[in-house]
Amino acid sequence: QVQLVESGGGLVQPGGSLRLSCAASGSIFRIGAMDWYRQSPGKQRELVATITSDDITNYADSVKGRFTISRDNAKTTVYLQMNSLKPEDTAVYYCNADNVSYFSCSGYGCSLKTDAYWGQGTQVTVSS
Repeated sequence: QVQLVESGGGLVQPGGSLRLSCAASGSIFRIGAMDWYRQSPGKQRELVATITSDDITNYADSVKGRFTISRDNAKTTVYLQMNSLKPEDTAVYYCNADNVSYFSCSGYGCSLKTDAYWGQGTQVTVSS
């Protein structure tokens, strides 16, 4: 009932910028913190940035000062503005929402459930 869909990845030269978006859709009641992760070939998935429902942000040391995470007023879309990109930023970027409360309805009525969701990933390649 809930989907996270990322967009905005692509190929960019070193020093360039990209803006990733992740939109949540479905019968959503509330979303808690949302995160961006990334994974490069042969490496573990790593946390890049987090934003809470109160708009408190946190960043990996490797991206501090270069990346900015933000959310829209409805709290269902999260963005990652990436500036001064480096070749080592090349990875598949994934959106995550740990605490999504949503309505699940059947013939017996509707109930409020809570689950975590991941997006499908978007490729970011930084290369000259």
